[in-house]
Amino acid sequence: MRKISVKIIISALLLFICGLNTYSQKYTFQNELELLRRVDLLPAYRHNQLIEQESSYDRTWGNDDGFSGKYSYIRKEKGTLVLAEFEGPGVINRIWTPTPTNDMLSFYFDGEKNPRLRIRFMDLFTGQVYPFIKPVCGNEIGGYYCYIPIPFKKSLKIVFEGEKIMFHQIQARKLQGMDVESWTGNFSESDRKLLSEVSNLWADISPTVKNYASGVSSGIETDQKNFTIKPGEEVTFFDKNSAGRIVGFEIDGGTSFEGVYKDILLSAKWDNEKVEAIYAPVADFFGYAYGKPAMRSILMGRYGTTNYCYLPMPYDRTASMKLIYKERSGVQQNPVSINVKVYYNSTKRNPKEEGKLYSTWKREKPDIGKFYTFLKTEGKGHYVGTVHMAQGLRPGMTLFFEGDDSTYVDGKARMHGTGSEDYYNGGWYALLDRWDRGISMPIHGSLDYSLPMNRTGAYRFFLSDKLSFEKNIYHGMEHGGVGNNFPVDYTSIAFYYAAQPLLEKMEPTAELRENYLPSTHVYFPQLMQVTPDRGVGVILDRGLMISAYGEGGAVRVMLNDVPEGNYRVLIHYHERKNGADFQVWQRQKQLSDWISTKASQDSYKEKVHVGDIQLTQQTNSVTFHVRKNGTADLFELNLITLEKIN
Repeated sequence: MRKISVKIIISALLLFICGLNTYSQKYTFQNELELLRRVDLLPAYRHNQLIEQESSYDRTWGNDDGFSGKYSYIRKEKGTLVLAEFEGPGVINRIWTPTPTNDMLSFYFDGEKNPRLRIRFMDLFTGQVYPFIKPVCGNEIGGYYCYIPIPFKKSLKIVFEGEKIMFHQIQARKLQGMDVESWTGNFSESDRKLLSEVSNLWADISPTVKNYASGVSSGIETDQKNFTIKPGEEVTFFDKNSAGRIVGFEIDGGTSFEGVYKDILLSAKWDNEKVEAIYAPVADFFGYAYGKPAMRSILMGRYGTTNYCYLPMPYDRTASMKLIYKERSGVQQNPVSINVKVYYNSTKRNPKEEGKLYSTWKREKPDIGKFYTFLKTEGKGHYVGTVHMAQGLRPGMTLFFEGDDSTYVDGKARMHGTGSEDYYNGGWYALLDRWDRGISMPIHGSLDYSLPMNRTGAYRFFLSDKLSFEKNIYHGMEHGGVGNNFPVDYTSIAFYYAAQPLLEKMEPTAELRENYLPSTHVYFPQLMQVTPDRGVGVILDRGLMISAYGEGGAVRVMLNDVPEGNYRVLIHYHERKNGADFQVWQRQKQLSDWISTKASQDSYKEKVHVGDIQLTQQTNSVTFHVRKNGTADLFELNLITLEKIN
């Protein structure tokens, strides 16, 4: 029998005792809050910490996801609505709604008869009640969100003390086998200091790698390269043959990644695996929206001309990163000057406790009736981010974004959302100052919104709420409110950490690297950019209501977003007893004669051709001149449609 040294025995005992101490220590609000800033912990597994979500989704797979309130509560109890009941130990990581009220929310912990936390629903998001401070809680793009953790030891029941609640999502995580300290409402100086640090980090609109160079990501070195890449070339900019981790990287190519074509790819491999861990157009990887930079989160995006990614990437033996410039026939492609910085250290990955970063890029026109899949994989890991460009293939309203997200973990349905913009912490697309443009927030946002182009896009990163799986995960999105019934062209990148390498990839062909440009464009009144002249009054109601007085006047409507070209102009309007006359111009060019909208009975005219225009950046508008027809003085415009003339 071999002799075992006393030193080895003592070391083993110390490790065992440390393990017992870690297990027996209380898991507190502060432990969970730390996850909102410690990006270096993103690769770390959360063993058997599975997520679950209560939401107001339509249980019949229809589209009544909160409109009526029918599915917005579990049961009624003593005149209140029970929204959620979770068995502990666990923690609430995220609460979202687009419809907060001033009614009270009560949180009952561990079977107690009295709520430890009672707060106005709205005050979860206003920043006026501590610790629910901005920007960890807040609202933009139509949605109200809260990421302040609410831990519970045995159970948690959430009760709404109002008559009706509409849309909501409440996401929780199991903390199996942990000694969790339930929410107390008392915060130490160290709690307050940590929350302040989290708030400052989330408010930083110009993040740097220094924000995340802590823990296993500390002690970074920088590998910087400047080079020019030509069509048909591949340039490796990072190549290491010893264990370590990439803490982040930055790529500055000026404006070269912008435009219709996405011909420069980013590629990365860990440990000589057969399939690349990252393989995607640079523009898609960094959240560009249809040829323009758009994403500016605390983890990834672009500011100035610098594209940045601060997701940690541990590897065991080797790491290689390169840019690939794909050739495109029939198009002038210029050489591109690139400046790259890779931040790394030599901290080895712990294979039992950390996964490697993988991303799956895809672009697909899913069949009617079929879900769009962000990620479907077997093995162990956790999902940490989605970047998603959503293009409708039918002109009109962006109804494809009615689709719900669905998540299955280890063979069980865990999360069902209430609409696509809701998944991204937004709400109410196509409404003024809500989901109506690209807006970047710390870990979520809208990348673009255009009714005329029938498209949008969004992103969401998961920190404390990352989606752990032990055996498998499916994470996908509907397109359309019911039955995946809206034709779409979706592009996405799913980011996750895993114990097993990728088995396959989608090749970005020349066709898939080109942004789609529709040929028909519809302008809706709620987002029209209008300028009235003298002699008219304008009200946005069911349509663009233009009232003429005196000699009448004019209203200009901007035709933004649409590519330059020649178009037929079609308009939709109402005829009625008090209908005025109108005439259409493009600046100083008359398109139509005077058209009367006066009629004995109300009627609706669709796609009336009023002329053809040449659209440029200088001529992207039409003007409606309106005059009285006797005493009739109202012109109601509903839609403007442009059809491309080839």
